[in-house]
Amino acid sequence: MKNIILTTCTLLCTAMVFAQEFNQEIVQEDGKRFLVGKINLDGLRSQPYQQWYLQGHQSYSVDSTMVNLFKEKLSDYTITLFLGTWCGDSKRETPRFVKILEAAEFPMDQLQLIALDRRKGHYKKSPTGDEKGLNIIKVPTMVFYKNGKEVNRIVERPMENLEEDIAQIVHERPYIPNYAH
Repeated sequence: MKNIILTTCTLLCTAMVFAQEFNQEIVQEDGKRFLVGKINLDGLRSQPYQQWYLQGHQSYSVDSTMVNLFKEKLSDYTITLFLGTWCGDSKRETPRFVKILEAAEFPMDQLQLIALDRRKGHYKKSPTGDEKGLNIIKVPTMVFYKNGKEVNRIVERPMENLEEDIAQIVHERPYIPNYAH
């Protein structure tokens, strides 16, 4: 019995040490703050990020007609969104993108948010290296995966609008993003 309890405690402690911390924040000497690594919507809804996130989310009008075109197929995908909480394009597109996913009733556990660094020597990198090998050159970059393989991505800003671009990707129509990789 002692061994079972000891083994269980050891496993729990090990899991806690290696668990990914969400919403890690960097505060620079000038007081500017930004998130790095794996984040979640709670991080974006917290200060100081909530001001731009909530404003962008609330002010965006989702094209529900377009969403209905891809709503059913979208759940076959997983999406990784690389962003910079310091980046104007990410501040504009991230709240819109999330609102569209919510309107499409996308399973949010299939969305991974990775915040990239802005500091010299760490620029557009995450502490856990989630961006390695993915050629992330601009943020935001929304990478769509199906059956574990990348299908396509939206880079920095949509070609038409987010709903149209998502529909093109999900219906596997020809789509070339800005800054094609």
